[in-house]
Amino acid sequence: MTQAPVPAVATDEFRAAMGRFATGVTVLTTFSGGHDHAMTANALTSVSMDPMLVLVCVEVEARFHDAITESGVWGISVLASGHRPVADWLSTQGRPLHGQLDRIAHRRGPVTGVALLEDALATIECRTTDIHPAGDHSIVVGEVVSLSTTAHPGEALVYYRSRYTALM
Repeated sequence: MTQAPVPAVATDEFRAAMGRFATGVTVLTTFSGGHDHAMTANALTSVSMDPMLVLVCVEVEARFHDAITESGVWGISVLASGHRPVADWLSTQGRPLHGQLDRIAHRRGPVTGVALLEDALATIECRTTDIHPAGDHSIVVGEVVSLSTTAHPGEALVYYRSRYTALM
């Protein structure tokens, strides 16, 4: 049985379709080369409960990719609605690497030492277990080694149709 050719899908159509999927907003962090590295991300998925695994997707060309690959540990901070300026700042391409977290309240994770944002709805520390190439991104799988949640979570920062919004 022969398969029919798959029609080409336009990039802008793909973006529009994926924009209809509301996602939470996170900040990924790691420490490499004597610097904190951070980026805004919405590609986060739980993978397994036993062992406890999560995955994130990181663009291969991003400097964060080299940092997370080198360090082998990373953090996730799930953002509250009030973190929109943080999300904007850490998604700005070309921002300076040195001091990028200076204006952002954060603490060091108890297991990995990576930066975790204060007032995040949840924070997770991970140790990389696998990295899978996937087009222009890598799928980074990590074992959860520490986590914490906010006792009284407020509104979550959500990304939908290329805009930030809040979700209770």
